[in-house]
Amino acid sequence: MPQLRLALNQIDSHVGNIAANADSVVHWTRHSAEQGAHLVAFPEMVLTGYPVEDLALRGSFVDASRAALSALAERLAAEGFGELPVIVGYLDRTEKAVPRFGRPAGSPENAAAVLYGGKVALRFAKHHLPNYGVFDEFRYFVPGDTQPVIRVRGVDVALAICEDLWQDGGRVPATRSAGAGLLVSVNASPYERNKDDLRLELVRKRAQEAGCTLAYLAMIGGQDELVFDGDSIVVDKDGEVIARAPQFSEGCVLVDLDLPAASATPAEGVVDDGMRIDRVILSEEPVEPYEPVVPGGYAERLDDDEEIYDALVVGLRAYVKKNGFRSVLIGLSGGIDSALVAAIACDAIGAQNVYGISMPSKYSSDHSKGDAAGLAERTGLHLRTVSIEPMFDAYMNSLGLTGLAEENLQSRLRGTMLMAVSNQEGHIVLAPGNKSELAVGYSTLYGDSVGAYGPIKDVYKTDVFRLARYRNRAAEERGETPPIPLASIEKPPSAELRPGQVDTDSLPDYPVLDAILELYVDRDQGLEAIVAAGYDAGLVAKILRMVDTAEYKRRQYPPGTKISAKGFGKDRRLPITNGWREQA
Repeated sequence: MPQLRLALNQIDSHVGNIAANADSVVHWTRHSAEQGAHLVAFPEMVLTGYPVEDLALRGSFVDASRAALSALAERLAAEGFGELPVIVGYLDRTEKAVPRFGRPAGSPENAAAVLYGGKVALRFAKHHLPNYGVFDEFRYFVPGDTQPVIRVRGVDVALAICEDLWQDGGRVPATRSAGAGLLVSVNASPYERNKDDLRLELVRKRAQEAGCTLAYLAMIGGQDELVFDGDSIVVDKDGEVIARAPQFSEGCVLVDLDLPAASATPAEGVVDDGMRIDRVILSEEPVEPYEPVVPGGYAERLDDDEEIYDALVVGLRAYVKKNGFRSVLIGLSGGIDSALVAAIACDAIGAQNVYGISMPSKYSSDHSKGDAAGLAERTGLHLRTVSIEPMFDAYMNSLGLTGLAEENLQSRLRGTMLMAVSNQEGHIVLAPGNKSELAVGYSTLYGDSVGAYGPIKDVYKTDVFRLARYRNRAAEERGETPPIPLASIEKPPSAELRPGQVDTDSLPDYPVLDAILELYVDRDQGLEAIVAAGYDAGLVAKILRMVDTAEYKRRQYPPGTKISAKGFGKDRRLPITNGWREQA
């Protein structure tokens, strides 16, 4: 059987920074060539970054993507890689009308190309377009209707893009009909907790359906709310894993494959689901037999807590660096939320770039002030303390606020101070709110909700505690000082806006609250179904009412890393003005 050394470049990409992305493709192609690769692949839309959102509708951006692709092909050849096929994802436009979708010629395409011999040897567009969750691809793109197949060193290699695997039909059965020996799918599949298990089973299933070895290449890094975890996978035609890459780790995955020789009379024309085979012969002669040096390998899997924590770190790091910021600012209350955010920030960009402000009021406990100081000492972040009492007294003397207005004033004074220091010193403010609080509106607009990014926006409070314990445990296992003071984890959560206040004055215990929220927010179950799951009807009705009436607050909250199947933002989109209420 012919041999083929495949290089899957599991790398990051920066939306809109086409020049830097092209440089990255050249760098990793050079690395792949040095490792003796015969075929090189890069992730979905690596040249433009993903998702490009409404940039896809800007003609100048599409033109820049197309021009950069041609220039990249020439550059690779000029650097001596012209005989090495390179698969690159990019943004294209269709050359023909697609009447059934009512789109004119020139509509954008989520596309990929094979670069070879200094030219674009083959172009193809994604066939299945996702239109759920965070995806809006029907808004932007028209689908491709070809089944691309390239012949490389005597092996027929079929190509696909991300959703082409996730949906039935299309390119997977067409790959079998085309008689390909390898299917390479390039992807920009966003991270979700537990998705790695679904992904592996999907790849196994599709390999068996395609009847050939399948290589699933995934992007890593972050883009706004989305995180990409890599986890590229290669399986044989029976679904057995040949290689699996690390999560959240950039690099080149090399694997030596024994693959069936291309047929002398391959299938042509239109096959399954109207897919037309588009076959390009790049090289007929198999490589000289060689001793495999990279037969594969199975990278160690992260446990659930480490996986989520790493996703939060990667998401924050990408947001800070790709937006050109150098440092972050956090209001440190001594509580668990700000402590976890600070630990994530220190891991993401280094403690030397993390600044904290303790802003005590007359209601702040000594242990909260001490826990903020302890966090700074443990992590090495910068800390200053500025009391809000003089400002609070000035407002109270002028306005005479009482009750909730008085409590919220304290939070808003802290928010004002954070934004003032941000303006003065150039840090971006991190909002410490968690998903439980955002769900029920347990936050103050223009107070604890101010900021440019919310690292734990999609993390329920019960998970906040678990992740804090994980981070301390991981430090202990490495012989390091745990970053989060134990008191911050063990004391009852409190906003400390009035004497003796704790969160459970207004909310049920977090395990109960989060369980109900998970059913309502993440699974879209109604009141009747949630009550049937064993929860008190009155409590469920109250929580659902709190969630529904807090939509206007969530719309004004900053973006934050998405780790769940349904995060607030792109995933969950409900009207602010909404008269619908769940009925039992």
